[in-house]
Amino acid sequence: MNVFDIIGPVMIGPSSSHTAGAVRLGRVVNKLVDNRELGRVEITLSGSFAQTYKGHGTDRALLAGIMGYKSYSPEIRDALDIADKRGIGYSFTKENIKGAHPNTARIHYFLKDGTDGVMQGASIGGGNIMVNSINGMKVEFNGDNNTILVMHEDRPGVIASVTNMMHWGYSDLNISNFRLSRQEKGGDAIMTIEVDNQPPEKLVDDIREIEHVTNAILIRRV
Repeated sequence: MNVFDIIGPVMIGPSSSHTAGAVRLGRVVNKLVDNRELGRVEITLSGSFAQTYKGHGTDRALLAGIMGYKSYSPEIRDALDIADKRGIGYSFTKENIKGAHPNTARIHYFLKDGTDGVMQGASIGGGNIMVNSINGMKVEFNGDNNTILVMHEDRPGVIASVTNMMHWGYSDLNISNFRLSRQEKGGDAIMTIEVDNQPPEKLVDDIREIEHVTNAILIRRV
């Protein structure tokens, strides 16, 4: 347990779960967008998120995080207006997502270059989050550690190529967690690699050069 667990996050808004946690979920999408130009987002809210999102500012918090603001940023209050001024479209819908945590958001984002993606996660209390899926593939990380997402084809040797490159090229990095998810054998797959220390940006570029890797994204602590 750390100080954050005891006193909660530094934040704007009435609820650590519905506001601070929501900002952090949005910030994961901000990292996935990776500085590309965002066109619009379609946000689906489930459980208590769906019931209280306007009163607790969850809509503004999610949108603020998507635009890169933090849980203590005063811009959260004006996030809807800021998105309008930036030309970012947004919508909020309610849906009972089966089996989901009560504070769950599914964020479908559309970039102006024509690509899109989907992230689903939950605010689990005290400003803490858990990301459950990316682009339909199951993941599990909480944003507390630097996380490398490696999208790749499910081929023999890809995992070994990535981890061996990290070992020999970046021996100072310590992998704290590793998970693999795939849609089907031989199809698309995603590695979730959490590391204890700060990885350099060049690591992601090196991973992208590995055969059968389609993309790699570094999500620094959110």
